Amino acid sequence: MAVCFQVAQFNASSCLCQTFTTYLVLPILYSAMLPIGLSGNLLSLWVFMAKISTKTATHIYLINLGISNLILCLTMPFNAAYYALSTSWPASGLMCQIAIYVLTPVLHNNIAGGMFILTWLALSRFATLVQQNYGHRPSRCTKVLPDIVLSRLQKTPFALAICAGTWAFVALGIVPTVVVYATMETNRVDNNSEQACYSVPVEVGGSGSQAFAIVGITMFFLCLVLVLSAYMAVIRHINRTKINRVISDRQRVCTRVCRNILVIQIVLVICLLPYHIYKAIFIAMAQDDSQSGDLLAECHRFSMHIEIKNVLLCLAVLRCSTDPIIYFLLDKTFKRYACGLFRESFNTRESQSSRTMNEFGQLNQYDSGTMKHEAISQSTSHRFNHEVE
Repeated sequence: MAVCFQVAQFNASSCLCQTFTTYLVLPILYSAMLPIGLSGNLLSLWVFMAKISTKTATHIYLINLGISNLILCLTMPFNAAYYALSTSWPASGLMCQIAIYVLTPVLHNNIAGGMFILTWLALSRFATLVQQNYGHRPSRCTKVLPDIVLSRLQKTPFALAICAGTWAFVALGIVPTVVVYATMETNRVDNNSEQACYSVPVEVGGSGSQAFAIVGITMFFLCLVLVLSAYMAVIRHINRTKINRVISDRQRVCTRVCRNILVIQIVLVICLLPYHIYKAIFIAMAQDDSQSGDLLAECHRFSMHIEIKNVLLCLAVLRCSTDPIIYFLLDKTFKRYACGLFRESFNTRESQSSRTMNEFGQLNQYDSGTMKHEAISQSTSHRFNHEVE
């Protein structure tokens, strides 16, 4: 059942109604994803940064992807608080201002940054695998990009430079977003202390924020096409080499690579694609001025659409928690280090427990010996006193 939390003095048609999905399910989901994503990404960063001494370009991309995922994880408690409590936050209050000027730009720009890094990672794998000439003829995929680009994508210094450029682009993208909110769209939010933070101006946004969203959606689809094209090219190249049977001893490796690529594509499509498709539809609906709100309606006509958008955004954020799980299931090196860490932690606790038990046993033996010595002393003293008497 949808509930309107706005005060009575505002028009009913301007009220965003919430169901339990927004004020209960979403906070629970974000709270559940936080420990999984936080611990998993910290573990992945520990493995890639501390345990792997010789870092390739792939490791550089994975480290930066882990940092991006970690930042997304840090936004989860704020998202949970926003959906659970924003109806009681005044629009001019500190918490609402943090949600508008900090949470929103950091969240959306970091999703875009993570997609950029996934694109560089896919192109790097494309360059590494497709450039290898296992068949009777070179792969036609090498004609898509110049050799100099393919070779540089595999170089660690180039990976460091392109990741630094990506972070600079993400940081620069946050600044104009905040400026647009501060200068162009603050007048859309009623500064009356009784106006709730969870409102149409905040959730729908104005023309400025919608323009930035359109740019972000366009870049996402460009990156998605590059990622899917690169991975499909890799799969076709591997299948061709398997048919030629030039690397029969590597058939298992090729099969595992194809499986890993398929899993990555499925996760990207399931987690990120629905949100960006629906966000484009949502913006088109918001910009359609031909529809007018029904003043007699209990809730704003966008209430349900905003709730769907927020659920799909939660699904997009979920991707940052799935990456460490994918590493563990598909990467043997990562799994070995992770299991080694857990095994070492278990052995440490077991050793401490054994040491404690040994100390306790020695203490019991000492107490028993002391009591026995005291009993002998008392018996000797008693006999001596008896003889004296």
